[in-house]
Amino acid sequence: METFVDKLRQDYEHITFKRTGVASWSPEIGQVSYSGHGDETSIWSILHELGHALLGHRSYESDINLLRKEAAAWEKAVSIANKYDIVIGQSHIQNCLDTYRDWLHKRSTCPTCGSHGVQQSKALYCCLNCRGTWKVSSARFCRPYRLKSAQTI
Repeated sequence: METFVDKLRQDYEHITFKRTGVASWSPEIGQVSYSGHGDETSIWSILHELGHALLGHRSYESDINLLRKEAAAWEKAVSIANKYDIVIGQSHIQNCLDTYRDWLHKRSTCPTCGSHGVQQSKALYCCLNCRGTWKVSSARFCRPYRLKSAQTI
C-alpha cells in the first residue's frame, strides 16, 4: 500500500496523503486520508478521494448535488486507475453510490404521507403530495432523521 501511495505522492505533489482510519478528502488542508489496509477496495477508495481532490470538490449545495459529485469522483477515479493499470470494479462503484441513493431516498420521504418531497434548502424538504415540510440532519453518515415542521408551505 505504501509503495502505491508513494507513487501518488510523486505524481500529485500538491496533495498530501496521510494514513488514518478512514478514506476522505479534506479540501481545507489539501489532504487525502486513507486506511492503509492495502486491499483493493482501500486502493479504490484512495483513488476516489483523489478524484474529489482533482475535481476541486469543496462542499455540496444539495443532496442531489452530493450524489452527482460522488459519481463524478468515481468517474475520475476510474480514469486515474487506468494510469496505474488498476481496474475498479463497477459493482463496487454502484454499491458505494447506492449508499448515497438510499440516504437521499430516505431523507426525501415525507414523514407524514410517505410521498417524496423536494429539497428547499440544505436542511429542509417539502412534500409534493401533502405539502408538509420536514427538517433533515446535515450528517451524511448517520440515520437520516426527519423532523416534521409545524407549518406547511
